[in-house]
Amino acid sequence: MALNGTSTSTQPDYDRKAELRAFDETKTGVKGLVDAGITEVPRIFHLPSPENLNSEHPELTLPTIDLQGINEDPIRRNEVIEQVKDALESWGFSVGESRNPE
Repeated sequence: MALNGTSTSTQPDYDRKAELRAFDETKTGVKGLVDAGITEVPRIFHLPSPENLNSEHPELTLPTIDLQGINEDPIRRNEVIEQVKDALESWGFSVGESRNPE
């Protein structure tokens, strides 16, 4: 499997949302891609290298979440859950309803 380092931001005809939607609709996930014999990582999974992240996209910063106190304070735990959810969604993950085992 080859990793293509091409930045998607330099490809104006690239429709990431459409490609993500098509990938989701297959319901096969990454295993389905591997089973299909892909030879390159699909563009929807490409991210800038850490060295180039700030130079290519200065508006993007990796989220940092302080987990201190989540086992002692249920309010703090809920705050952290929301921070994690927001971070995941802003970095391209789909987050369903949170399950709170309380």
